[in-house]
Amino acid sequence: MSRPTGREPRRLTRWWRRRSLRTRLTVIAATAIAVSVFMAFQVASELLALELRNDAENQLRADSRVLATTAERAGLTQVELPPYPGSGRLVRVILPDGSTRTPAGQPALPPVSEHAGRVAQGASADLMESNDSEEGYLIYTLRAGDGAVQVARVVDDSPINQFGFGMLLIGLLCVVGGALVGRTVARTGLAPIDRLSAAAVRVAHTRDLDADIPDEGGGEIGRLVKSINDMLAALRDSRRAQRLLAEDAAHELKTPLTSLRLNVELLIRLDRRGTLDSALPAESRTRLLHDLGAQVAELSTLAAELTEVARGDVSDESTELLDLADVVVAAATRARSRLPDIEVALDVTSVWVSGRPAALQRAVLNLIDNAGKWSPADQPVQVRLRAEGARRADGASAVLEVDDAGPGIDAADVPRVFDRFYRADSARALPGSGLGLSIVRRVVEAHGGRATVARSARGGALLRVELPAATPPAPIARLTAGKDTAVR
Repeated sequence: MSRPTGREPRRLTRWWRRRSLRTRLTVIAATAIAVSVFMAFQVASELLALELRNDAENQLRADSRVLATTAERAGLTQVELPPYPGSGRLVRVILPDGSTRTPAGQPALPPVSEHAGRVAQGASADLMESNDSEEGYLIYTLRAGDGAVQVARVVDDSPINQFGFGMLLIGLLCVVGGALVGRTVARTGLAPIDRLSAAAVRVAHTRDLDADIPDEGGGEIGRLVKSINDMLAALRDSRRAQRLLAEDAAHELKTPLTSLRLNVELLIRLDRRGTLDSALPAESRTRLLHDLGAQVAELSTLAAELTEVARGDVSDESTELLDLADVVVAAATRARSRLPDIEVALDVTSVWVSGRPAALQRAVLNLIDNAGKWSPADQPVQVRLRAEGARRADGASAVLEVDDAGPGIDAADVPRVFDRFYRADSARALPGSGLGLSIVRRVVEAHGGRATVARSARGGALLRVELPAATPPAPIARLTAGKDTAVR
């Protein structure tokens, strides 16, 4: 059964990915040097072979000219040929009839080629040719008198072979040296990363987020250290925020849970004695049950708001293009069930934004709930929505204002109005957890806006929210634009 053709490359890739960075750098350095040495050997060998051939050809031409001059003076049949061996070359005279003369004792040269015969016949002046026989002769033929002379020598590849062997040894040494140098450079260059890894492991084992990793200087390592330190700082802030949230939640839960526990214990104790009806008149029992219901509702609200705060910006709700006026009207409608005795007056204009409908509705509802706690029963909570800054460089904004006629917010409390669990001294007797406005700020900032507080013209608090406006899908005009709508 044949194996898949792509299995081996994938296996090699997996093997390479499992290697350490030091090993990869060492292999890369050694491979680069090996390739460089191989390429240098190829180029040098070609240049050396070309130079040796040029020298041999030049020497053959010089020797041929000397022999041709002598042959023309003495005649091709009478010229004295240099003895063999001794000259280091082989010679031959080609006579007009095509026969040849060679020195005594000289090895036989290959037969005269057709092209060399044409030179002897005067068709051309000279010819340089290579013989492909076992000996590998380089033969030069030169026209002389009525015939030609030939000078040949055996092509010697030993210098190139010796050069190649030397280059092979040098290449092996270079590869080994390159691997050692690459290993050393990798060890030196990756030392900061090793220290960084050790510090990160130490932080993971000790859970000590307060220990910053020492800076390793500039460059990529320095930026990596800074990024990790910034991550540790963010984790410290997150853990500190979680601890504060847990401590504040425990503090806020203590009072309603204690009150609820005391009331329940009172009911249980009276019921065990059988004196529930006699000890608690109907009016007191009704008030006690009403208190229990209010405390349970307060705990439910606190639990819901704690869940909302703990989730942070994590939400499965998708962002969509929506008319903020619809969100405000829906929130005001829901506020009726929570604040049946408070009138909510709406003055809304269609303003389109990009956001999460449920989160924005929760923020608007919290603003109205907060205003309803302070507004007198005969004074409505005014909710206004309009577009502002259409001609500004940064674009238009959707401005939502919730105005109540209550006592207002003290100047000392203004900077902390949107903090979690913060409640002014005058508000501690009122129901609530201190999380409503902090949820408003988080939702608004998540949508790229801001929330502020000021004093209204009626003397109460004016909570203002600004969100970036979006382009509506089509020109739409609200029927309610420019007139007040009351939800009673």
